Amino acid sequence: MVSKTKSKKSTKFSSAVRRAVGSYQKDKDMLIQILLDLQSMFGWLPQEVLAEVSEQLEVPITQVYQIASYYKAFSLMPRGRHIVRVCMGTACQVRGSPQLLNIISAMLDLKPYETSRDMRFTLETVNCLGCCAMGPVVVVDDAYHSKPATPALKKIFGSAK
Repeated sequence: MVSKTKSKKSTKFSSAVRRAVGSYQKDKDMLIQILLDLQSMFGWLPQEVLAEVSEQLEVPITQVYQIASYYKAFSLMPRGRHIVRVCMGTACQVRGSPQLLNIISAMLDLKPYETSRDMRFTLETVNCLGCCAMGPVVVVDDAYHSKPATPALKKIFGSAK
């Protein structure tokens, strides 16, 4: 009877979560890493994934949600294929990151934390990227771009498929 109940509760994410949790031997202390792995797999953390992690690790859903909502590395909303991050740290701000954000926002027709309808881009801001001497900096996926001019941005966004 228990297995029937389990199978009814099973979601399309169950096997992926089971693999992620199993790769860490169901160690509750590895919750953040498990969520990072699942975020990498799906591009975001749907509610069903959080619930499945909670069930499989046998930790309260509130704990899983607290971790997923606290760290900026996690997204609880679908994100685009390409993540555009503009540094808004002090060094970048004094070097023009607010203007850079405005240019990128206009080019992509997105406000920070919005995703394009075609799911191609998500625009985000970050407090610091740790490369202050290069500022202002924009990171597209994992590629850092220092002081990009408008033509360079058009090329960067145009090549992101």
